[in-house]
Amino acid sequence: MSSIFGPVHSRRFGISLGIDLSSAVKQCNFDCLYCELSPAIAINHQHTVTSVEAIVAELTDALKHHPDIDVITLTANGEPTMYPYLDELITRIKAVKGEKEILILSNSACLNDVKVFNALLCLDQVKLSLDAATPEVFKKIDRPAEGIRIEQIIADIGRFSTLFRGKLYLEILFVRGINDTAEEVAALNQALLTFNCDRIDIGTVDRPPAYNVQGLEFSELYALSQRFDAALPIHIVSRTHASATPSRFSADEILTTLNKRPLTDDDIAALLDDESKITFRELAEQGKILQTERSRIHFWIPAENLHRKSPKRGLFS
Repeated sequence: MSSIFGPVHSRRFGISLGIDLSSAVKQCNFDCLYCELSPAIAINHQHTVTSVEAIVAELTDALKHHPDIDVITLTANGEPTMYPYLDELITRIKAVKGEKEILILSNSACLNDVKVFNALLCLDQVKLSLDAATPEVFKKIDRPAEGIRIEQIIADIGRFSTLFRGKLYLEILFVRGINDTAEEVAALNQALLTFNCDRIDIGTVDRPPAYNVQGLEFSELYALSQRFDAALPIHIVSRTHASATPSRFSADEILTTLNKRPLTDDDIAALLDDESKITFRELAEQGKILQTERSRIHFWIPAENLHRKSPKRGLFS
């Protein structure tokens, strides 16, 4: 089975050519409730390994056919950082990629491995997952392999975020009744405030999951986003915008909302009713609100926030 797939068009990461580092079988140190792959026992090491030579040969050929991609994405039928030759592979990819950037999508659990940690420092973009911040909820939602502790993961992400010089993204996937409680969101908020990242994506189950769990509506995701500190660069990632019920917002309420949490065009379309959208356009025409780009995503913010200084990299305000 080929290790190369795509290109895939993504609003968050551009045009991506994927590399599956476990193309033959699912190999992961988590068995997440929401996984779109079939359930599988969580393991700590890959048993079926594709050679670096085979991956690089396929990638070199694919780049000839797809020269206009933005990013080469390292992922897996499972967890890509479990690939035992990751550092060597990244070095080889750099030799053939040209101007393309390299991104990895990881569940963060292997950051305690020095080789993995240092290999990821060499990348252009890193997306790390953090679905829980307490041991009980972590074990329930991510179902990790033996020996993996959420306290260690949080500490490793924090250390990585201070050393990494590329674009760092965090992602939280919410599952109804599991990690969407006020207590867990508060714990996640506390952890996120210790990280130095460019964007935090929050989403929910939108593909058939491995286990019988349910996602949240967009309105519920939006309400959760309001519980996080306003300094955090939260971005709502949802395929369920259309299911939201628009509400009436005054001009002051729009400004207050955008000051608390910058929103995308999709968010605005879902949240505001028709009259409120007229008010929104008037604020834009008056220059009171404007769009700003953060890591490929365009957000609306109050105009006065554009030049507001912040001590942390990657914040909206």
